[in-house]
Amino acid sequence: MSGFHGFRQDMPPPGGYEPIKYKRNLPVRGFGGAVVFSAVTAICVFGFWRVGKANGEKRELKREQAWSRINIVPLLLAEQDRDAYRRQQAALSREKEIMKDYPGWEAGKSAYNSSRYTPNTIVVL
Repeated sequence: MSGFHGFRQDMPPPGGYEPIKYKRNLPVRGFGGAVVFSAVTAICVFGFWRVGKANGEKRELKREQAWSRINIVPLLLAEQDRDAYRRQQAALSREKEIMKDYPGWEAGKSAYNSSRYTPNTIVVL
């Protein structure tokens, strides 16, 4: 076989082949992981700080509203008493007007034989 001259073997080029490029050559995109983690942490801390501040303001407004309601209760009770007195006097004058023809009728006298105070439960509008 050594005499077979029609076959020529492939050989590498002089100096050899180029090295195979197996490494990924990706460009650097965006910030690193530590920078992103730090930014997210800073944003979360700022958000929690704002939420805490808003909760404090909301709590203060609720306290102020509660105290304003507590302080206005005497005024509301006085108004309610004045309204009840006005309605009672109006009902008494209506009763006097309606029952003026009946002798011996006392306007405003209770129909019950008791000295206990019983407020009117029926409101005439």
